[in-house]
Amino acid sequence: MMRKIQENDGKAEGNVKIEKVVLIYFSPTGGTQRVVRTLGKCWETKPQEIDLSDTKKDFGTYHLSGDTFCIIGVPSFGGRVPAAALERITKIRADRSPALITAAYGNRDYEDTLLELKECAEKAGFCVTAAVAAVTEHSIVREYGTGRPDKNDRRQLAEFGKTVRERILKSDSLTEAGVKGSSPYRKYSGVPLKPKAGKGCTQCGLCARKCPVSAIPVDNCRKTDRETCISCMRCVQICPQKVRSVNGVMQKIAGWKLKKVCRVRKQNELYQ
Repeated sequence: MMRKIQENDGKAEGNVKIEKVVLIYFSPTGGTQRVVRTLGKCWETKPQEIDLSDTKKDFGTYHLSGDTFCIIGVPSFGGRVPAAALERITKIRADRSPALITAAYGNRDYEDTLLELKECAEKAGFCVTAAVAAVTEHSIVREYGTGRPDKNDRRQLAEFGKTVRERILKSDSLTEAGVKGSSPYRKYSGVPLKPKAGKGCTQCGLCARKCPVSAIPVDNCRKTDRETCISCMRCVQICPQKVRSVNGVMQKIAGWKLKKVCRVRKQNELYQ
């Protein structure tokens, strides 16, 4: 379903002008980033990137004009947008910049993630004209969605990105994409799987510097603030010594619980 949300003063077809492309993403383990980059590869201009996981950035300094096309991507955590990503997106100001939003999920479901992201982006001033729910490798139980987005996914996403681009450039107005989801959003209280360092930790500090919510103390990166940790698994993925992990038994239990809903390959869902 689409609804007109912007009228231009000009009468000729193709009055929506795009001068810049910006990729905005929260991608702790890289899956969302790959989806967003694939969707944006059809644009001739080299996109600027805004990494929402960078705790050192002041996102309030970003002000995007109406001639900037944005692709905004987040992972789905329990069918919701990670709170840290929501907070940082709301600090960005947009002047009715057209946007394609995407929720990346680990072959289970994305429930209210797209709707929550859409409403957040609109409050920040974006015009959400298209959306994607894309399957990526599950960040905790990696046997689900393994290798995705794969070759077929990337082809489909690239074609959809091109379709959205052509529609925007040929249009004299923007349209709003309807997405799956319901309000109030489903409750999500996180998961009990929190990574911790093993005996081989060298205190290099990389995990602490790269944690998107600063849950690992820089002066003692063997510790993890369990209340702050969002179980995004970035520290597990980037540890040079491969000694950060979650409890193996709990991980197996989580995999068993997910088996029924994750064993069948899910398809990407496209909205425009």
